[in-house]
Amino acid sequence: MNQDHAAAPPVERGWLIFHLAGQSYAAPLTQVSEVIRDGDVTPVPGAAEDLLGVRQLRGRIVPVMDGCRRLGVAAASGSGEQRRIVVLSHQGHLVGLRVDAVSELLDVTAEPLPPPPGRTVRENDPVDGVVPWKGGFVALLDVRRMCRLPEELGHAA
Repeated sequence: MNQDHAAAPPVERGWLIFHLAGQSYAAPLTQVSEVIRDGDVTPVPGAAEDLLGVRQLRGRIVPVMDGCRRLGVAAASGSGEQRRIVVLSHQGHLVGLRVDAVSELLDVTAEPLPPPPGRTVRENDPVDGVVPWKGGFVALLDVRRMCRLPEELGHAA
């Protein structure tokens, strides 16, 4: 782990908290395009297991991922009344993420803690860190990695 905090990028302050299988996650507000109701998604044959399909959003075709599958957590049971699609944006690319519920806004004022040791680490893991919240923790997500967008998009000027 790099101990040179001067080289670390500034911490995003505003985050949107959402829930998947009883766990709390958050995406930077600067990369949340909008939150929409869950609805029909057209399946894409041969797509990755975590890709539910595509959806049209104001003339754009937006891929929609299953948040639970992408993060490797068991899907929650019950009705989908609170289920939403969080539309994430990274350098002009939109990707929808189906979540169990959207919660509230979080203001991160301190440096996030590293992800907990001993958890399953996946290739291109989207969890950047965690912050304490309401007696538990919220996992902060890297939108580029969450949406499986190429790394060169993270370095474009």
